[in-house]
Formats: sequence, C-alpha cells, structure tokens
Amino acid sequence: MKGYYFITDCKLSRAGNERDVLSAVSCGVKVVQYRNKNAETLQMYEEAVRLGEICRNSGTMFLVNDRIDIALAAEADGVHLGQSDLPCPTARKLLGREKIIGVTVHNLAEALEAESVGADYLGVSPIFQTATKPDAGKPAGIRLIEEIRKEVDIPLVAIGGINHDNAGEVVRAGADGLCAISCVVAKENVKEEIAKFQALFK
Repeated sequence: MKGYYFITDCKLSRAGNERDVLSAVSCGVKVVQYRNKNAETLQMYEEAVRLGEICRNSGTMFLVNDRIDIALAAEADGVHLGQSDLPCPTARKLLGREKIIGVTVHNLAEALEAESVGADYLGVSPIFQTATKPDAGKPAGIRLIEEIRKEVDIPLVAIGGINHDNAGEVVRAGADGLCAISCVVAKENVKEEIAKFQALFK
C-alpha cells in the first residue's frame, strides 16, 4: 500500500480510465481501485476485466469499489468497501481469505472496528474538503491520521481533498499511502502528476 493509490474517475478523466490506468502502472503505482458509481453492471464488468488485465500484466493490485460481484467475476484482487456497503466479515465469506478488503473509515471507532473484523487496510476519509465526493462528510484533518496511526497496525490510505500542497503533511502524519483524484486524472499529464506524489514516499 506504500505510495500513491490510484482510483479511477471517468467523469473527471480527460484521457479515459484505460489510459489513466496505463499511466498509473507505468509510474509504479502498486494499487488501482476501479470506481464507477453510475455504470450499468455489464459495463462495469467489461471495464473491470480490461483494467484488471492491465494491472495483472504489470503486477499491480486491482481492486473494485463496492461491488463484490464485479470483483469476483473480473477476478480482481479484492474490494474496497464503504461504511454503507456489505460488512467486512460478510465480504470475507464471499471473497475468501486470499482477497484484499479495504474499508473506508471516518473516525477512530470505525478504524478499530474495521481492523478487528479483518480489514486488510483502511481508507481514511475525508482528510480535507473534497469536490470529488461532496457527500463524504466533514473533513477530519491530519489529526485523524495521527490518531488512527497510533492505534492500528494495518496500512492507512488517506483520501479526500489531497493535492500537491498538502500531501507532504499527510505522509508525515503517518499515512502509508494517499489518493488524489481531481488533481491527477483531470490534468493533461497524468504520469507527471502521479510521479510528484510517488516522490513523497522515496
């Protein structure tokens, strides 16, 4: 989980999900999460298969947001679940022990609960105000990363309103990885933007 964590966003993307994922894996990104909230199931499945193949060919972990059925059908490495999705233990029964399960958390209590029921990593969100997910809730700030880092052992990926100006704070607070969406996929040179974030972990 160390480094920049890539999440697709077809609405913001200038190049499209496939080209974005190709750019991400060429920069050495270790995790790609496929997120497409508005697509029909068949479209999601077909795109997940294509993106998953790109990731497998580069040795990159490929996760699907929310949809356990799509993750299984596309033979993804795992899923990322929100607080309103299926509980982690239920997802584990469906996916098996070998698959990766990430869980979004918004406070320490949720983080402790997710770790205790078997999450492999946590998405800590939102750290700052984010336009990508306006319903994400009130920004928690850097302190939440520091607070959770002291109490849990699994990797933390910081998400929400992160950009080149505040990413350094996020890393220093103890995040193992971070995700910035709008300031990457909406830009002309996706590789260049990712490389800047990757450099923070070297």
